Amino acid sequence: MFTVLSKIKDASAESALSGFSRVLNRIEAQKPLSTTYDQGREMAEHQRLTEAAGVKVYFADLHSPWQRGINENTNGLLRQYLPKGTDLSGYTQARLDAIAWPLNTRPRKSMSFRCPAEWFSPDAFDFKQHHASLFALGH
Repeated sequence: MFTVLSKIKDASAESALSGFSRVLNRIEAQKPLSTTYDQGREMAEHQRLTEAAGVKVYFADLHSPWQRGINENTNGLLRQYLPKGTDLSGYTQARLDAIAWPLNTRPRKSMSFRCPAEWFSPDAFDFKQHHASLFALGH
């Protein structure tokens, strides 16, 4: 799963559509074919997201987080950087991208120990940049 953090003005369906479309269209190589969301109202424009970014949207059943297992695991990893309930309005898109970078360059068992950045943008993945960013973050 490729982690996408998008700056949006509010949790409206229109803002989610705009933010997710912008970020999903930046993925250079293997754009995800589908994504699975919970039942949040911010995804009311999911059909327009499919049109704008070419990504099919599916919804998990209510109270069924196991249907989104990789997503739930990624949320846990994300909490290392952004505690649950964090207001993202104070973050710039550049800062959100900087938070997503270590998540997207972390090898995953579910991806045969490749990282999402290798999987989704293998031609653009720069191991030197990856290791330099880890050193800068103190990892």
